[in-house]
Amino acid sequence: MLDLTLGADRFDRSAVPIDDLILDYTLQTCPDERVEWVKPAKIDGCVGALAMGDTRPPRWGVLYHEDQTIGRRNYTLAHELAHWVLHRATLTDSVFCSADEVFRGVGRDIEREADEFAANLLTPLHDFRRKLPAVARPDFDQLGEMADRYAVSLTAAILRWLEYTEVRAVVIVSTDGYANWAKSSKPAFSSGRFLRTRNEPFELPQASTAVRGEFTNETRAGVKRPADVWFDEPVVELSIRSDRFDREITLLHLERPGPVDQAEEHVEDSYDQFFKDGGRRR
Repeated sequence: MLDLTLGADRFDRSAVPIDDLILDYTLQTCPDERVEWVKPAKIDGCVGALAMGDTRPPRWGVLYHEDQTIGRRNYTLAHELAHWVLHRATLTDSVFCSADEVFRGVGRDIEREADEFAANLLTPLHDFRRKLPAVARPDFDQLGEMADRYAVSLTAAILRWLEYTEVRAVVIVSTDGYANWAKSSKPAFSSGRFLRTRNEPFELPQASTAVRGEFTNETRAGVKRPADVWFDEPVVELSIRSDRFDREITLLHLERPGPVDQAEEHVEDSYDQFFKDGGRRR
């Protein structure tokens, strides 16, 4: 619908104007239950909320935690808009959303639905694929350009790319040499290339950039690691560090093609396991 009204080249001009979209769309589609305001706030333990008013039918407001980056803020707002669009008819009170619920869809079905809605709204796959083909092996600069195009976080852009890429790749977010979570592309997962955490955190290889702490232009662009550093095959390892969030992001590109149509019983990777457990593992 946005392509039809704003043009298929709309992202060449700007990302989704989420603040205006929330106010205008809700007013035009359901004025008696519209979102009347979008405001920053300090919300303990939460990054966003859809606040229910006292009128009947209720009118609504959207809160977002004021300390978020622009990219995370936009995703939070899209997530809260999803609750208004998809769930307001069944809500009996305001909805307060943690970071895991907004950015990972953790918890109730409505959080996963809102997370998917936000991804489709802000980073539509048809445009993402057009700019970054499924066979591409992007570096952080290219993925950062996608994050800028859609005004989302780098992590959100990487996870969106992993949904459709045809190459074998793994992303790992870590702190102090331990994986917080990891996510594999479908081809990588099908070939058994994933990290798994169970009762203890996954310790990154001692030869990895994240453990050595040697973040340079070379490690950002990609360093070839031999077999048995990460897996029993060589990988190209790209790594950066975010001091603001006290974490490292590692992207692994596996060079050999994976199996075709290899059907396996589903095994949770560490991304699934970490957020299924509520993000408590470090």
